[in-house]
Amino acid sequence: MYTQGLDQKGQSDKRDGLESAADRKAFQKRVDAEEKIEAKDWMPEAYRRTLIRQISQHAHSEIIGMQPEGNWLTRAPSLKRKAILLAKIQDEAGHGLYLYSAAETLGVSRDQMVGDLLSGKAKYSSIFNYPTLTWADIGAIGWLVDGAAIMNQIPLCRCSYGPYARAMVRICKEESFHQRQGFDILVELCKGTPEQKAMAQDALNRWWWPSLMMFGPSDAESKHSAQSMAWKIKRFSNDELRQKFIDVTVPQAEFLGLKVPDDECILDKQTGHYRHGEIDWQEFIEVLKGNGPCNKQRMEKRRNAHEDGRWVREAARAYAEKRAAKAA
Repeated sequence: MYTQGLDQKGQSDKRDGLESAADRKAFQKRVDAEEKIEAKDWMPEAYRRTLIRQISQHAHSEIIGMQPEGNWLTRAPSLKRKAILLAKIQDEAGHGLYLYSAAETLGVSRDQMVGDLLSGKAKYSSIFNYPTLTWADIGAIGWLVDGAAIMNQIPLCRCSYGPYARAMVRICKEESFHQRQGFDILVELCKGTPEQKAMAQDALNRWWWPSLMMFGPSDAESKHSAQSMAWKIKRFSNDELRQKFIDVTVPQAEFLGLKVPDDECILDKQTGHYRHGEIDWQEFIEVLKGNGPCNKQRMEKRRNAHEDGRWVREAARAYAEKRAAKAA
């Protein structure tokens, strides 16, 4: 989802010094002409590292993002809702697969990416470190979190790096269904009892601000956004995407009969945009540091799942080696 990956500090590489100004100029000319950069094309090392950082974080976010929703699989209010939620979680596993595959075209192995996640070196979206306390939270995740993801990801379908852009086309189609699923849950709750509508309002209150944080720091604080936009990895700045999300989502809340938890969120008739209050960026920083409500829980479950699957990976590797030896 996830522009937060652009704000992690990258590591310098001695290969940067081997690039000529002419090579970088020719590369930028291709990008400016809207040509797609493919895996075997020459690219600046910094461009490659930026893509690995962003795509791997996106993949990690899809995989970790299965956990808060999986928490409600056994407690969904009907068989139909359970089947829909299960299908959504399976979609997210598929998204992680597409994205890891896209990142591998940049010369990084899946083992390395997963290892970086499990060691804490790589990050995932801060939004998945919040708990799902009620069924309404599943609706809020679909409506708000996947809604914010779509706002971020549709421009990525025009990313300058071809394998990433093509993966995003299918992901965005599926994410649109996820957003509708979440909104449908909240529609039903808001048409229900006063207690059900109160539960929906409570979920909105808790997920609104973390959803706004998903777009990453303000433009003034974002370390890599300007360069990523010049390379056409990104098409819009963090603040532009956040504003578009607010402008679309506030009327949807009003349709539901809910109120966003921001007294400063008022339509500015001159600009046509909704104003919004100050985001608590200290909370954002603390969650990224690993101090959110569910950081430790999420990573413990991921590490345990990885360890539990070790025998499957080892068996598959042994079988592949046996077949290769037989063929030789």
